Amino acid sequence: MADGHAEGLTRRNALKALGGAGAIAVAGCTTEGGNGNGDSLSGEITITGSSTVFPLMAAIAKEFDQEHETNTTVTPTGSGGGFSNNFCPGNADFNNASRQIKQAEKDLCEENGVEWTELTVATDALTVVVNPEADFVDSLTVEELAQIWKADAVETWSEVREEFPDEEIERFGAADTSGTYDYFIENVQGSDAGHTDDYRATEKDNVIAEGVANDKYAIGYFGFSYFYNNPDQLKALAIDNGDGPVEPSLDTAASGEYQPLSRSLYTYPAMASLSEEHVAEFARYVLERAASQSLVADQVGYVPLTDEQQQSQQDTLESAIEEAQG
Repeated sequence: MADGHAEGLTRRNALKALGGAGAIAVAGCTTEGGNGNGDSLSGEITITGSSTVFPLMAAIAKEFDQEHETNTTVTPTGSGGGFSNNFCPGNADFNNASRQIKQAEKDLCEENGVEWTELTVATDALTVVVNPEADFVDSLTVEELAQIWKADAVETWSEVREEFPDEEIERFGAADTSGTYDYFIENVQGSDAGHTDDYRATEKDNVIAEGVANDKYAIGYFGFSYFYNNPDQLKALAIDNGDGPVEPSLDTAASGEYQPLSRSLYTYPAMASLSEEHVAEFARYVLERAASQSLVADQVGYVPLTDEQQQSQQDTLESAIEEAQG
């Protein structure tokens, strides 16, 4: 199995439409595109997984389909939902993820004969948001954040910090099929502390945003891209990991200063799919565009790959393609 474990459409209106979109299929046009031989590529490409990676992958898929006679469908199922329901059963060419594949998912893929490789495509600053009118809070420590989201979570803001109002906390966050949910447990609460069930769980970032925007005492979390593209709806909290509050941004995510919520984003192509030329070329195109400042940072809101990271991921991919295509 090619199994590289490296640390790895949207403008504003498209992001706002995320919740109602479900899946985005971009019909390919018939213009000639390049695959290194001057030939047009054609075929279906199916991508499932992370709603966090979705905006980036949908933007790349749209570009690729405009250059080729391909039809790429990108569906935000959540990282875990994509692995368990689509990718590992053999029903998707790629699965996007906002955390690395779990052992149980590796086992499921193996049971179904699905081999894969792991590619890092960007860096995210997982963002905690509150209502813009929540003037009582600008930052939280990691410990305070854990109090709000662990299995036996506090019920009121005053239980977090005594100077906060004695008002019930309304929570909006990722569903348990989400890689963001898993990442939050592992890096904020700790696996032993779990995650509260007393919250609105969803794979749709706009549902989280709307819930928080409509309640002064609400809190939520999701990938930085949604906040980046909708900065007026919400207030992002700075997170104090012991060295003072740090605000989420592309700069603090890139530098590693924003901890523990700076994270790699991934896509997992299936080896069998990489044996098909149009899928292999799409995977190459993903890594090519993953280093684009204008697309990844300016348009979507993530940190693009550095030249060194891009080269490393390209090497991983080329090895996988060579293996897949014999």
